[in-house]
Amino acid sequence: MPDQDQYKSLLSEIIAKQAVILGPDIAVLRARSVTGLEVNDDGTVVNFSGDPSEVVQQLIDSYVQLSGQIVKNAMGSIFSKYPGLENLPK
Repeated sequence: MPDQDQYKSLLSEIIAKQAVILGPDIAVLRARSVTGLEVNDDGTVVNFSGDPSEVVQQLIDSYVQLSGQIVKNAMGSIFSKYPGLENLPK
């Protein structure tokens, strides 16, 4: 099973990428709306609970609601850095 720290790193990278697109305040606010996701003010994921792949999907879905396909396109380069993690969104 992949390390929880890898998922924290992945989630933090997703938030950081969205901070560039949406601005840091909105990116962090949206991340904090995801159930079970604990995020610092700088967008770093401190902790999460539940199925990691579901948390990743919920985070992406929260951003997609705001900016649609641009979010999905931005995720491809991030996901390619984590080949050992399973069940990442397509």
